[in-house]
Amino acid sequence: MADQVALAEIEKRIQVVEDNLRQLMEQAAAYSGAADEERNADRIADQQAKLDALLKEREAQLK
Repeated sequence: MADQVALAEIEKRIQVVEDNLRQLMEQAAAYSGAADEERNADRIADQQAKLDALLKEREAQLK
């Protein structure tokens, strides 16, 4: 039961991070300028790292 709760929480966090990534991609497409692009690239990289970690955690839970 605890594993199912943990897995559900991981799935929820994955959805939040994926939504964040979609929003950041839309913002990056809308903004121009080197400073904006660099800031958005950093934020996207941060969210992608979080997503990668959550996907690894989910995979470990499923094994």
